[in-house]
Amino acid sequence: MNAYKKYMAEFVGTFALVFIAAGSVCADFYLRQAGGQGLGLLGISIAFGIVVIAVIYATSYVSGSHVNPAVTISFWITKRMEPNTAIMYIISQIAGASLAGLALKTLFPDAAKTVYLGTCMLAPGVSIARGVLMEFIITFLLIFTIYGTLVDKRASPGFAGVAIGLVVLFGAMIGGTISGGAMNPARVFGPALASGQFTHHYVWWLGPILGGIAAGFVYDKLFAEKRGKP
Repeated sequence: MNAYKKYMAEFVGTFALVFIAAGSVCADFYLRQAGGQGLGLLGISIAFGIVVIAVIYATSYVSGSHVNPAVTISFWITKRMEPNTAIMYIISQIAGASLAGLALKTLFPDAAKTVYLGTCMLAPGVSIARGVLMEFIITFLLIFTIYGTLVDKRASPGFAGVAIGLVVLFGAMIGGTISGGAMNPARVFGPALASGQFTHHYVWWLGPILGGIAAGFVYDKLFAEKRGKP
């Protein structure tokens, strides 16, 4: 398969993920502004989880459906991906996230300086260390699940999207009150770029990337099928 198809799949998949995940935050703001109840944390988390399921089933057979720099870096570090390919995946993901952020700014202009187009921020009173730790843990669980369901050939086919989407849903719910529950640097970067909100932005790179690398090494050491064995 031509490489550009993989990069386009990562671009489109990340666009969809960021547009829906961050867009649900914008929609929640508009609903509340109009006097409604809004989506709430549960509704936003469900939107995030479901779009991940959809993206996996739509693009996994083309690119593996990383749509997340933390996933790509984990694959790179564990030697599942060549460096040049990994770099192109990350560029595609960042480009897709950036376009999604700009689209949200056009569609939800009032959300740009209020909820910052759905980019993540630390909750009041939450330290940087707590934010990094939360993102580390929930991203570890996400990428561990990716290895166990989407990568490992022993896994039952067809269920990876649902399993990964559920982990995203619950990760967003648990992390939402502390760090926003992003588990994905691109998910935060696109809306941050469009809104100009970069406060403590490194939290959502450091936590997910370290969590993803840790998940890759743990899975390889303890659970992966050893090479040369049936």
